[in-house]
Amino acid sequence: MDSDGTQDARGTRANPVPRPAGPPEVPAVPPRPSRAPGVPPVPQRAPGSPSDVAAWLDAERPDARPGIWRYGHRPKEIPERLAPVTVAGMLIPLLLALGAWSLWRSGVFPYKMSLIRLFTPSDWWFQLSLVPRPVDGWEVGRPGQHALLLADGVFFAALVVAVGVLGSWRAIVRHYMNRMPRPVQALAAAGLALVTLALVFPEAFPGAGWPAVPVVDPLLSLTVLLADSYEPMASPLFTNTLYTAITLLVVWPFARLGGWVPYARELFGPRRASTAPSTAVVPDRPRSQWPALRDAGQHEAAELLTAEVRGGRVNDVDCVRVERAFAVARRGAALAAFRDTVLSQGGAAWTHPSGARDLPRRTARHDLLAGQVRIGRWVAAERAPQPYHDAGAALGPDVLGTSLLAIGPSGSGKTRTLVEPVTEALALRALTGHCAVVAVSAPGSPLGADDAFDVIVRIGDPSSVHDLDPYAESDDPDEAAAVLAEALVGDLDTVGTQSAATALAQLLGPFRAVHGRFPTLPELRELLEGEERALTALREALAAGGNEIMRRELDARLRQTGTPGDAGRPLADRLALLNRPVFADFFGGGGPGRPFSLRAIAHHPLRVRIDLPERGHEEAGRLITRLVLAQFHAVVREGRRAHFACLVLDDATGTVTAESVRRVQRLRSQNAGVLLSLRTIGDVPEALHGPLYGAVGCRMAFSGVTTWDGSRFAQTWGTEWVETTEVAKHTVFADQPMTRAIHALRRRLTGKAVTTDAVTVRQVERERWSASQLAHEVPPGHAVLSLTTVEGEHAPPLLVDLRD
Repeated sequence: MDSDGTQDARGTRANPVPRPAGPPEVPAVPPRPSRAPGVPPVPQRAPGSPSDVAAWLDAERPDARPGIWRYGHRPKEIPERLAPVTVAGMLIPLLLALGAWSLWRSGVFPYKMSLIRLFTPSDWWFQLSLVPRPVDGWEVGRPGQHALLLADGVFFAALVVAVGVLGSWRAIVRHYMNRMPRPVQALAAAGLALVTLALVFPEAFPGAGWPAVPVVDPLLSLTVLLADSYEPMASPLFTNTLYTAITLLVVWPFARLGGWVPYARELFGPRRASTAPSTAVVPDRPRSQWPALRDAGQHEAAELLTAEVRGGRVNDVDCVRVERAFAVARRGAALAAFRDTVLSQGGAAWTHPSGARDLPRRTARHDLLAGQVRIGRWVAAERAPQPYHDAGAALGPDVLGTSLLAIGPSGSGKTRTLVEPVTEALALRALTGHCAVVAVSAPGSPLGADDAFDVIVRIGDPSSVHDLDPYAESDDPDEAAAVLAEALVGDLDTVGTQSAATALAQLLGPFRAVHGRFPTLPELRELLEGEERALTALREALAAGGNEIMRRELDARLRQTGTPGDAGRPLADRLALLNRPVFADFFGGGGPGRPFSLRAIAHHPLRVRIDLPERGHEEAGRLITRLVLAQFHAVVREGRRAHFACLVLDDATGTVTAESVRRVQRLRSQNAGVLLSLRTIGDVPEALHGPLYGAVGCRMAFSGVTTWDGSRFAQTWGTEWVETTEVAKHTVFADQPMTRAIHALRRRLTGKAVTTDAVTVRQVERERWSASQLAHEVPPGHAVLSLTTVEGEHAPPLLVDLRD
């Protein structure tokens, strides 16, 4: 980042990355105007008007499961949680308890009748000289009344516990209490506790005319019975202690429900620990007023940006770009420079090196604050969890960081509904500095408009402005040899990639030692074919320079040339695919195109598109795609990179190799990912089917896949336990003559035998999606998608409507 707030896209190596044409650069020390300069009008597809930008910034984006479109999302209540919270769950146990209590009080239950008969004054063993004594004003009548009150209290307590456990009262109270703010929640719990105490101790509330619930009376009656045998129990101290214990037992559940103890610690703890004067509580500001900047003391910058939003001079790309610059400045303690840049350039600060502040047009729905692009809608099917029902389906760096494999036949919509929206989203995020994208188009179908990319490499097109460096601007012969070997023979079983890399390194090292550069593809082909003139000249140059190490490397290559198992001949044959007249000016052949190194994406948020050649160069296109994939793997692991890097392959046929599968697994830890699109899994060697499905975290099966492709998805997604209900009909054979006659008459009238149903409910293990379902039950315009985030959170394979 330069001092003026711009980011340069020039390469860090010898060959610079050309900077696309754009507005003139901002001077290093621009004059500070009295107000922010104006900016070009915002495209119609982006939030552009003042109300649209402010509403987009202030919109809530609740946390959601992976793949859910968060902008405007309203999480639905989960039925499993709300099922107990019903009126029936409240009233049915309560009505049953009231009925049981009524029968108990009327003496219908045998236990109640036995108590009445047992504790009548006529019973001989209870005729004791026991005179009931008052306990704090409580008078007790006949002696048998103590036991009756105690039995009433025990039965009443059992009914209360049964209603609380079997009913949904606790779930209802928690459901509504958790939606309240902390102070309101504490006050509501206090009110409930007060109402309960009024029912337990009505005499403590003036004017209360209702009777007490049968809880206190049994305890006092028991106290009267025990007081005759133990004198201290009749004292007021014991009675008051009993009242206190009952009060604490009543209040304690409500204290836990209202969170009184945590709220008291939160309310009184800081005040006791801090002696600083309290400040007024400032209400939360909307995001369109830049509260994060205000909290950091950047009030002038916040006011300027707020005015930019109200005036409609910024769009969503500008807002996200400025927020990222503020986060970087806060981490680096460069808030002063951030303030100066914002005050001088306003919303146009830190513009992308291309000068673009938006794409020329948008075809998908984007939310740059959440980093998501909407690709469709989750279908509310039986196997879909409740949060996904009719919610938007979206992709972002959190899931693309685990890489995505999409398989579907031609015409299923892979490019239109997946590859193009994802590429467009990555290009937008590149304008904010969050991402670098490399998109490799299928032959004849470029991805996106030319204005949406900074660098476009058209292989085989003489009008191409840029060329592709086959060595990725590397200065290490071993690294360049490994990348080139992966591209040339990575898909062959007859030649090992390691032996091919060794053969190439034995030529690239000596050639670079002599000429200071790597050979062009025609020169490298001559060396691989064993041209005596080229090898002799190279050996003599090494001997003249006294480089014995490289001369021994070259001698080793000379000894292996022409021997059985030599990797030179297959490498030369594959290199001949790129050594054609149509590619003469490419791959460092000296054409007018300026060389582009894929290594630049590791340092700058570039937007790169590579168009593969057409007209009968399919095998060469696959080789180039493997070369780009190998170079991408080589450059993203260099150093620490703040932005996300993604490679999009619109057609990955013949690209996947054993080495690339191993490297895909390591991309999520390198803040990078790939999107692989295939027509069928048959385009990948069979030995790599399982490793490829295991290497990627996101898998997508489009409509029209074959059962063979579906079987691979079914094996990867595995099985789940489900509850099935089986109904078996059994014929009823009657034994009685009258019953047989009735069955015969019924059979004559209905034409069916008399049967009975036998219902069996059991747990079975079933495939999440079977191969037959994927092949025949996925409607056109739909796909089955499973997601995994870089944090490890999973979304099961669910049906997505890509037309919505």
